[in-house]
Amino acid sequence: MTRRVVAISDFCDEVPPLPGALTEADFAAFWNSRPRAITPDNGAVRVVGGYLERLPLAAVAHGLADAAEVWSFVGSDKGPFESATALGRTVISLPAPRGLTRRRFRADAHGAPYGSADAIAHVRRHGAPDILCIWGLGVNEALLDACPGSVVIYNSIDAPAIRIPPEVSRHVDLFLTGAEWQSDEIRARHPGALCAVLPIGPEFASDETFHPTGAPKEFDVVYVAATQSYKRHDLLLDTLARRPGTRALCVVGYGELTDTLRAEAEARGLDITWVGPVDHDQVNALINRARVGLVCGVHDGAPAILTEYMLGGLPVLANAGLVCGRQYITPQTGLIAQEDDFAQALEVLLSRADTFDPRRVVQENWTWPRSILRLEALINDALNKRAEKTRKDIA
Repeated sequence: MTRRVVAISDFCDEVPPLPGALTEADFAAFWNSRPRAITPDNGAVRVVGGYLERLPLAAVAHGLADAAEVWSFVGSDKGPFESATALGRTVISLPAPRGLTRRRFRADAHGAPYGSADAIAHVRRHGAPDILCIWGLGVNEALLDACPGSVVIYNSIDAPAIRIPPEVSRHVDLFLTGAEWQSDEIRARHPGALCAVLPIGPEFASDETFHPTGAPKEFDVVYVAATQSYKRHDLLLDTLARRPGTRALCVVGYGELTDTLRAEAEARGLDITWVGPVDHDQVNALINRARVGLVCGVHDGAPAILTEYMLGGLPVLANAGLVCGRQYITPQTGLIAQEDDFAQALEVLLSRADTFDPRRVVQENWTWPRSILRLEALINDALNKRAEKTRKDIA
């Protein structure tokens, strides 16, 4: 029997989803027409990509699962969907690393946490995954009800300890958090909940995806972050203004503040090059062109970029107010500074950048081969806890 691990992204391409013409019967008819067998890829699996891909791929590479998938949602019946040939759906090929399948499902007509009659029809045809990981805003209770045998794992990703409502979180077997205070908040809602400080971003680091390239250091600092307010680009701009002549590289993905920030930087005469969105290989190439990586946010989850910078050989300067992830800043990997001292700390870090050894520290502590061992033990704990509850219920 094929053991599957599925990570569900809370991304939806149209939010809130748009009402559609398709019915539950339509989705069931579609998935019933698809071959039921899901064949694992028996070739060598490389753990690469971003935080969404690395945990499922690590599970396959370690032997915890035979097949890995990442699911996300679309907000209209026009898709695009993966490998769809019915219902008027757009047929596309979703690129993925070897060993990973990407699927997009039609979201129901409401905001997050998303429901999906489409995904439920898929589960009823192919069966529930053995390990079901829900990240961020998660999914609704109906989808979890369709997967009663799955070990359900939740990671908030961002700073709020738990961003799903109680009717969803009560189904979770294992909570992965970014700091102990998050575990405390989860246990306040669910006494006795199984929690572990094992944030998926920095803990499932891939030293294949992120590595030194030997590129010339054209920039003093790099900041890789969405242009949203919680990423605190204002601290970056203020720091650069206090240290004239600093050359900065900003790698941006999604976010509504890109144009505003670029205009402000230009008005202040700051030397910033803006790039993005780009894929993970390009992110690695770009961070290698800088000497120091910055993390400016406060109300942020433990950002994956913390260990990604480090694997690229960059020491990191992080905001002392960062609520999750400060544990990755050690004397060998970087510095933590209060906002008023950020420019001074940057001066110190740049002067000592070549004395740090961040890649070695990450490889010895936080790359995926170490974290998957912890996760495997935690899943066994969750299964034992579930079995004990079943015995008590029967008694």
